[in-house]
Amino acid sequence: MTNYETVLIARPDISAQQVEQINEEMSTLLTENGGEIKKTEYWGLRNLAYRIKKNRKGHYVLYNIAAPADALQEMERVMRLHDDVLRYMSIRVEEHEEGPSIQMQSRGGRDGGRGRRDGGRGGDRGDRGDRGDRGDRGGDRGDRGEKREGDRS
Repeated sequence: MTNYETVLIARPDISAQQVEQINEEMSTLLTENGGEIKKTEYWGLRNLAYRIKKNRKGHYVLYNIAAPADALQEMERVMRLHDDVLRYMSIRVEEHEEGPSIQMQSRGGRDGGRGRRDGGRGGDRGDRGDRGDRGDRGGDRGDRGEKREGDRS
């Protein structure tokens, strides 16, 4: 059997229990056609990069699947017809990763998955030093009317 990873995006106005029902439907469909879902990860309700069918958010689910190509095609056909599924994408992989996916790992490392890693201190911009009055913007000139040596008029 071939290994696949499938990500499903469901409508945001359905509940997490309804997403679980979709997971069960896909699991039974695959087992009937000779495949199996090795792992399922619910990534939660997340913002979309762009609107899909007038929705700004969606429930994300990752499936690690071991199935023949016909079983995957049937599952994709059912997802395409399902009213609650906004988008899906399946890719073939050599082997499934052990443990949680990168999306699940990134959630636990920071303050609830939001905010900046550096605590809002400017990141990799380096030490900016004391710039003095921001309204000046004149550099070394001091007063706006004063000229430096070598300045042309």
